[in-house]
Amino acid sequence: MARYLVTGGSGFVGAEIVAALAARGDQAVAFDIRPSPRIEDLVAAHDGVSFVAGEIVEWAGIASIMKDFRPDAVVHCAAIVGVRASLDTPIQTMRVNVEGSLNVMEAMRLFGVRRMVHMSSEENYGHFQSDVVTEDHPQNPLMAYGISKVAVEQLGRTYAQRFGIECLNVRACWVYGPGLPRARVPNTLVAAAASGKPLHLERGGDFKVDHTYIDDLVDGTIRVLDHPDHPYDAYHISSGAASSLAEIVDILKQLVPGAKLSVGPGNMEFVPGLPVWKKGALDISRAAKVLGYRPRYDIRAGIAATLEGLRKKNKKT
Repeated sequence: MARYLVTGGSGFVGAEIVAALAARGDQAVAFDIRPSPRIEDLVAAHDGVSFVAGEIVEWAGIASIMKDFRPDAVVHCAAIVGVRASLDTPIQTMRVNVEGSLNVMEAMRLFGVRRMVHMSSEENYGHFQSDVVTEDHPQNPLMAYGISKVAVEQLGRTYAQRFGIECLNVRACWVYGPGLPRARVPNTLVAAAASGKPLHLERGGDFKVDHTYIDDLVDGTIRVLDHPDHPYDAYHISSGAASSLAEIVDILKQLVPGAKLSVGPGNMEFVPGLPVWKKGALDISRAAKVLGYRPRYDIRAGIAATLEGLRKKNKKT
């Protein structure tokens, strides 16, 4: 039975990683500011799951849990997530994402923890230079969020070179699924379809990006965590295909006949006046070859699973 520390363990991704670790009998500590309902349920259901409250930017808290728990590895999900959030709070984004990650690495160094899996992002790349990109694509981030993720990756390489700490980066892309706490497509469209409410997006129908279903991200992250000998320090964990917003609307109309959804042409915007830069699909051949990773959810299957999850939640409430 292995022991893992999951920072940001109450978050959308972190909590599902805790769930996957618990399901196979491992011990997992979720470290976060406060417990989410999902984590509270996991703590109640599994003896091996616990929650520790703390701020990633407060050294004493992260050092204390690293010293007391002595995990075999860390899955580092704690972050202020997304370009839109970082536009409103750029200073806090850099502090949490970069300073917080440094706290984790320093605590690992001091207490002999040798492996960290860092939840990184396709925002590292800025404008995609092709419709499908590999992990070797130039890293030209444009806003605080992407810049912070590149900084953490580079800091991890420094700790690997100087101290022998293995810092592995999962570059995820537009993760979605039941329970996503952010008001973002495709979840906003799924919610409207499930409730029967009309939703029209004025623009964005032509925008394409690699939407990644949460279960696939968790599976790929666990594979990175478990793999004994890594030839690379970064992997794309995604669906491997890019779908347009117009295609997603069409899928939902097929799954929910009568759904009052529509989207205008053109590109999406992060906020009014700031178009989303060119994106596309992440090439997952490296993860397939090294880790045996194969996504189980294409966009239609993922949308259907999100819809079913939302319907089940609505029945309970």
